[in-house]
Amino acid sequence: MIPLINLKQQFQEVKDDILNEFECVLESGQYILGPKVKLLEDRIAERLGVEEAVAVANGTDALVLTLQAYGIGEGDEVITTPFTFFASAEAVSRVGATPVFADVDPETYNIDPAKIEEKITTATKAIIPVHIFGQPADMDDIMAIAKKHGLFVIEDACQAFGAEYKGRPVGSLGDAACFSFFPTKNLGTLGDGGMVTTSDRDAARKIRSLRTHGTRKKYFHNQIGFNSRLDELHAAILLIILEKIDSWNEQRRNIAKRYQRALSGVSDLELPKEKEDRSHIYHLYCLGAEKRDEMMNTLQEYQIQSGIYYPRCLHLQDVYSFLPYKKGDFPVAESLSEKLFAIPMHPFLLKEEQDQIISVLLKRGEG
Repeated sequence: MIPLINLKQQFQEVKDDILNEFECVLESGQYILGPKVKLLEDRIAERLGVEEAVAVANGTDALVLTLQAYGIGEGDEVITTPFTFFASAEAVSRVGATPVFADVDPETYNIDPAKIEEKITTATKAIIPVHIFGQPADMDDIMAIAKKHGLFVIEDACQAFGAEYKGRPVGSLGDAACFSFFPTKNLGTLGDGGMVTTSDRDAARKIRSLRTHGTRKKYFHNQIGFNSRLDELHAAILLIILEKIDSWNEQRRNIAKRYQRALSGVSDLELPKEKEDRSHIYHLYCLGAEKRDEMMNTLQEYQIQSGIYYPRCLHLQDVYSFLPYKKGDFPVAESLSEKLFAIPMHPFLLKEEQDQIISVLLKRGEG
């Protein structure tokens, strides 16, 4: 089976370095929020050109703590996309606010700025654009809308570490940004991890307090916080992967270009589109097909794994049935949920494997 994502191969590439770091951490006696975490925060802040990077336990916590740091809670509304992983809206609900959805752009799959302004009310406090599948959202337009209405912009950059928008890295474009280091992410570890990046020092200070039970000084608590800390082992792994991320992302981009060239003539396949003013780092490579199930079944017959991202939009999830949404409210997002499927994409996809995937899709297209 050609896997969708080859984590085993990825970590084998840096196995010796990881094992050496494990020994160093073990001997250090510092296992949570130690020097490796601080070094990771410093290097990511420097890379992105922001003042602060705050490591937390996972990407969802990054969103939750950031929303809370900006004082968003009960009675407030946050506008986001219905076409994303559940955590983007879940974090809004977790702080007691209400997610408000706006439809997406049919080419980038990101939230459509033209659909945002009509959703703004007196209760709106923030916008969470998601850089879906690794392509940045239309941040200039989103920031202009936010400035006009006095809203915070929190980038959900969990799928997009290393992507750029008009020459600027994601994670530096909004008031704050949130990253996930889940193993399948481009920059991932052997477990959970997350980070908030911002040039808002006050927000960073609040997040640092929130991640350690609401403390600024040990055993003295100023607020109700969380236990959301990154440990040294994960930080050590991420520092290793950080050295590889640019070359690995470039390998993803090269594979995507090869897919694009080979599959552009298949009439019943919709290929992803990359805007000229940004770099897509292809966390996932998703195709569109009206006969998606048939296409995926054919791939399965040839021992090629595929996956659906995402089979149900957020506004149609059972948990949000109390919100005033129904099927048909966001036709672009709903269409994507019915036709998109991902094919194998990772830096270690062999040329022969790429050839096999392309060959099967070409044959299926001809059929």
